[in-house]
Amino acid sequence: MVSRWGKMSLREAGVLLIDCVHKTPPASEIGYPYIAIPQLKNGRLDLSDVRCISREHFVEWTRKASPQTHDVILSRRCNPGETAFVPSGFEGALGQNLVLLRSDGQKVFLPFLRWLVRSPYWWEQVGTFINVGAVFDSLKCADIPNFQLPIPPLDEQKAIAHILGTLDDKIELNQQMNQTLEAIAGALFKSWFIDFDPVRAKLDGRQPAGMDAETAALFPAEFEDGGAIGKIPKGWEIKPFGELLDLTIGGDWGKETPDEKHTQPIAIIRGTDIASIKAGIFSKIPHRYTTSQKIKNRALSDGDIIIEVSGGSPDQPTGRSCYITNSILKKLDSVVVPASFCRLFRPKNSLLGIILKLHLEVLYEQGGTWVYQNQSTGISNFQTQYFLANELVLIPTLPVQKLFFDTIRPIANKQASDENFVLSQIRDALLPKLLSGEIRVQDAEKVVEVMA
Repeated sequence: MVSRWGKMSLREAGVLLIDCVHKTPPASEIGYPYIAIPQLKNGRLDLSDVRCISREHFVEWTRKASPQTHDVILSRRCNPGETAFVPSGFEGALGQNLVLLRSDGQKVFLPFLRWLVRSPYWWEQVGTFINVGAVFDSLKCADIPNFQLPIPPLDEQKAIAHILGTLDDKIELNQQMNQTLEAIAGALFKSWFIDFDPVRAKLDGRQPAGMDAETAALFPAEFEDGGAIGKIPKGWEIKPFGELLDLTIGGDWGKETPDEKHTQPIAIIRGTDIASIKAGIFSKIPHRYTTSQKIKNRALSDGDIIIEVSGGSPDQPTGRSCYITNSILKKLDSVVVPASFCRLFRPKNSLLGIILKLHLEVLYEQGGTWVYQNQSTGISNFQTQYFLANELVLIPTLPVQKLFFDTIRPIANKQASDENFVLSQIRDALLPKLLSGEIRVQDAEKVVEVMA
């Protein structure tokens, strides 16, 4: 890719690499965030499932590498090249296989660095210096300062950082709104299917909060023995997860280029894409080629669930999941299949699908997928068959299923936000053109003024 700006190495540009501490501190119930590779998502830090370390370990782990505002945190392993910038006011420590990139401000404007490391030029350098391993690909600390990247003049960098930052802030605001909606869905699931709030209220002679009499009448007013999971609402059932599926099948990695057998173009969803899809970001979903038979068995449709079954770590279990809607499939504009480290779960019907979606999300959020992990060569693998046979799901009566579906499905539809889709496309299209000098900053600013 050609740029009108001269290239120089990160070292020549005054960007310092600071390595992490090569050991892992024990977790603490409260304390400071300990950033691991899964916290690097779409250029930002996602602290929703971060683990904490004590004050004592925070001090020890930040003596060598203490993140500062506008630093870039870079993953050298597992997802080599993935980055996230450090926001103002952040206090935390780096996990293993992460490094800091820090500009001295002389040649690289500090807020511009986060965009430089998300450009096609950056990924070209990652591809050049990558070390392919038997288990993980990786980058060497000694190689990263040698990355050759285009460095515009400082005034151009400031304008580019402002333009892209404005778009990204709007995307982030929309994502926070989506997260709020997801939290509402999770809270309702817990209230109805874990804490049984409507049933307990009726048992106590009270009107369930937030329900009219007609809705409350759908819930029983007493409990019965649910065996292994204790008391359950009368008339509800308990079934193994696997009995609620019509199909479960492993994913497909496909081929980067077509050959005699692999002629069918596809988009593949990896475990690392699950958070992006929930945020309404689709630009990094890879497109590859596969066989017509694999498409027949694995092509995703509305209401399917993808679950990550490999690629976790001692700090992060597998089991992340994603609920597929027609709006998501439309955005990808292709036949879509899960990647080979993921698995397709196809519920028996749409009503059950919404319940299974929330069951998986709450299970993962509460650490319940640890039970189904199997460590191999440092990677956590999900024991799918054991899970399908042993994970019990509480199934309410059909009227409650329908009520829950009608309440939650509109929230699921918002994951593929049209506005975020357009904004992220504009941002990702502007980034390489601004860095190459192909598009004038003034023209890009007009686009942002219209969209922001």
